[in-house]
Amino acid sequence: MKKIVALLAFTGFALSGCNTIEGVGKDAKATGNAIEKAAHRHEPK
Repeated sequence: MKKIVALLAFTGFALSGCNTIEGVGKDAKATGNAIEKAAHRHEPK
């Protein structure tokens, strides 16, 4: 019985973490875009 409860709790945490992972991915993409823009502004002309 304890294993089932633990499995259900783990599954709940794993499924609720999907939104968090998606948010982290968006933040990483935005950071990469900002770095790329800064690099283009400082290119030798």
